[in-house]
Amino acid sequence: MSTPLIDVKGLRVAFGGKEVVHGIDFQIAAGEKLALVGESGSGKTVTALSLLRLVQNAEVTGVARLAGGERAQEARDLLSIPERQLRGIRGKEIAMIFQEPMTALNALYSVGDQIAEVLELHEGLSARAAQAAAVQLLADTGIPEPARRAQAFPHQLSGGQRQRAMIAMALACKPRLLLADEPTTALDVTVRAQILDLLADLQRKHGMAVLLITHDLNLVRRFADRVAVMENGHIVEQGAVAPVFEAPQHPYTRKLIDSHPERNVAPVTAVGAAPVLEAKALRVIYPVPKPGIGGWFRKGEFVAVQGADFCIAPGETLGVVGESGSGKSTLALAALGLLRYQGALKVTGKDWAVDRASDLGLRRVMQVVFQDPFSSLSPRMTVEQIVGEGLRVHAPKLDADARRARSLTALADVGLTEAQFPSLLDRYPHEFSGGQRQRLAIARALIVDPQLLVLDEPTSALDVTIQKQVLGLLQRLQRERGLSYLLITHDVEVIRAMAHQVIVMKDGAILETGPVERVLDAPAHPYTKKLVAAALLE
Repeated sequence: MSTPLIDVKGLRVAFGGKEVVHGIDFQIAAGEKLALVGESGSGKTVTALSLLRLVQNAEVTGVARLAGGERAQEARDLLSIPERQLRGIRGKEIAMIFQEPMTALNALYSVGDQIAEVLELHEGLSARAAQAAAVQLLADTGIPEPARRAQAFPHQLSGGQRQRAMIAMALACKPRLLLADEPTTALDVTVRAQILDLLADLQRKHGMAVLLITHDLNLVRRFADRVAVMENGHIVEQGAVAPVFEAPQHPYTRKLIDSHPERNVAPVTAVGAAPVLEAKALRVIYPVPKPGIGGWFRKGEFVAVQGADFCIAPGETLGVVGESGSGKSTLALAALGLLRYQGALKVTGKDWAVDRASDLGLRRVMQVVFQDPFSSLSPRMTVEQIVGEGLRVHAPKLDADARRARSLTALADVGLTEAQFPSLLDRYPHEFSGGQRQRLAIARALIVDPQLLVLDEPTSALDVTIQKQVLGLLQRLQRERGLSYLLITHDVEVIRAMAHQVIVMKDGAILETGPVERVLDAPAHPYTKKLVAAALLE
């Protein structure tokens, strides 16, 4: 690499005197794709943010030289140039796709306005031209109905659609270097392939380089030219992707490569038993405004789930797979009694009632584990308050000591003990890693002894080694407790590892259903074939 686009030497990052990145070196050539991989807490994201001096309250030392651009012939050290000069580089020459789009996007502005703002500031486009370009950028990322989505606010889009809007914003000015922090974490396999193809196409057209931060090793195999493996703030191995993956030299690299989901499901023995959850002709309809004559809006409706039929037996896992916007999460919310629905939906043989008092017993039967453990756990509550909250609702006669004992038991069941974490019950969520927070969320759900857990993308935000641990934990709990799972995911491999039965959804409709082995190994519907093929290509 004779003239790298960016040359990083001796990069160190410390917080309050505690060093978290320890003098790492790497280079990226123009048009090259370098993947930075490692577990949560290894220093990947801090490294990328440091290049643009976006890490608050951090001491950053070393050199990060960016080759001269159109207006600057000499390389510039990003870590020492004035802030005003760096602002001209951010978004224009170096852009970033952040991991969590809901927090990165401004909730008060439409996604189209936020993309257009970048074009107006850096490209000097008029407001009208910037809006038109924003719509085209959304279309390029594969988002459906881009003109309508450009007028939507972040909360009105699905997780995958929000991530696509973030990608469109980052690519707006055709940057020379793209820092992509887990850019496909929230995307399903088919859209993931579209985004990778889009980034590759933009590279060919504009010579853009990419620093890809990811825990998805399949994505690295398909996309990157070179890979750098980080452990505890050190780069322990780097080189071309094929040699590193085929003959890793460091034990940590081997550990990452071997961390893939393994199928280990317990057989369903309760043959003929009454289902824990049963749905017949289930429909969920959202009211939406539709444009009418003279600019007025009339009432319309959007059918999010169209006549779904399914049942879950005791000890069984039903997987629901499909692209973003297919209706998976809406189906889960309806099953939890959190949305109005049409049709029949029975939990242990009982319909959801209309009043809270009648529904209370069913809510103990069915608990939920959400996708993002950080946002689903209150940062102002201690572990004791979070895990024991269900007991205060469903077992109000228990005293504080009994609740505390039950909380410790639930935490031990998920692998969290006071031997590991002194004063465990007095800690707060931010004191735990992503995988440990997800264990807290599972303990909170288990403490009331439910019969069914709704798992909404329970591992999509976790790196590969932690994902394997959490899936193994869920498999063990199912065997020991006879739990049933409604597993919502876009990851075909997670379905293959966890589920007994699978539902394939698209546009709110169930296209195919049956045992996992039959549906995934010999799919009948063209859409299922597309999903399975996209997963195999990664």
